[in-house]
Amino acid sequence: MNWPKLSFSHVAEIVTGNTPPKKDPDNYGPGVPWVKPPDLDKWEPITHTEETLSPKGQKLARLLPEGTVMVCCIGSIGRVGIAGTTLATNQQINSLIFGPNVEPRFGYYYCRSIPQVLQAASRKAIVPILNKSNFAKVKMPVPPLSEQRRIVEILDQADSLRNKRAEANAKAARIIPALFYKMFGDPAVNLKTNKIKPLTKNGASVRYGLGQPPKSSENGVPLIRATNISRGTINHENMLFVDPRDVPKSRNAFLILDEVLVVRSGAYTGDVAQVTEDWEGSVAGYDLIITPGPNFTGEFLETYLLSPFIQNGYFRNLKARAGQPHLNALQLSETPVPVISLERQQEFAEQLKTIRRLRKRLELVWNQLNRVFDVLLHRAFSGDLTVKWREAHMKELLAEMEQKTRYMESSH
Repeated sequence: MNWPKLSFSHVAEIVTGNTPPKKDPDNYGPGVPWVKPPDLDKWEPITHTEETLSPKGQKLARLLPEGTVMVCCIGSIGRVGIAGTTLATNQQINSLIFGPNVEPRFGYYYCRSIPQVLQAASRKAIVPILNKSNFAKVKMPVPPLSEQRRIVEILDQADSLRNKRAEANAKAARIIPALFYKMFGDPAVNLKTNKIKPLTKNGASVRYGLGQPPKSSENGVPLIRATNISRGTINHENMLFVDPRDVPKSRNAFLILDEVLVVRSGAYTGDVAQVTEDWEGSVAGYDLIITPGPNFTGEFLETYLLSPFIQNGYFRNLKARAGQPHLNALQLSETPVPVISLERQQEFAEQLKTIRRLRKRLELVWNQLNRVFDVLLHRAFSGDLTVKWREAHMKELLAEMEQKTRYMESSH
């Protein structure tokens, strides 16, 4: 059975988010979730976010109802989420409020199945952009609602297995900060009781990565950008590869083992990841690079910089000074860091390496689940997934089609 394909603009209202002025702090506070790209791809309906809009801020935003499907269209093109409550988004996200012919979760799963389509429709730049006009032209299959619901039922069952794996990953991720607190205490308390020095006053150094990426090369080395950095890990998603011969030597952009990357601009500003053996020799994109020096380990710096004290305190205060979140080398250089013995840091580093090996094994299982789920997604929107069910429910489908036909006839 061939399903009709309709553009997003024909089946949904498309809404681009915005950012209420940061200069007025009263726009932010207890209220509705305010979704940004890092909040997407959470595999469950979004009901809360780190930043929220106050009643005053809500008047300057476009509130979206539960069931709205959100797609990142600037930067990490194709990250997707679905609203589990009334919320708003920033301007990097286009949202789909589906009409009566599309089940919201059917639209959600479809958007998750087409990252390559969305990326292909975007304008290539340092920060890729999928404008609203091109986004509106993206087409999706629209089977009868009864079949949409059956597809959603099957995919929900499969997704629940992935959610269990995601929960295990989240628990593993919490082990690292727990270990840090156990060994070094709460950084907020340490700054009052321990000797404190700015980062570069204790032997570390900070430099910039590349401003402009070299020409891409399939056989080149990885170019690590902000979108590849995620809470202590460097991922392969949308990784670019560049010819090392085209990287200016004067920029000192090649990465050394144990260096630490810090995102310097955009939605991911302040995110951090250490350069492990897997990424040694890669090229740093538009990021800041910390060379730990003789008094720090990369593992210690990464975990410390990801602590709530730095992320929600020091970095957030710096980012809030500009309309666009941003960190510069001087600001990062002046980050206050407790003076901890190198021996103690190395003990922490060894335990962290063990945890990472365990997480790597979990990642293999996670990737296997993802591959199976991707196959299900492909089959779902090609019509293969429910073909047997469709045959068993043909009478129901025909009745639904007849009902729609009568409705259309009566509407003329």
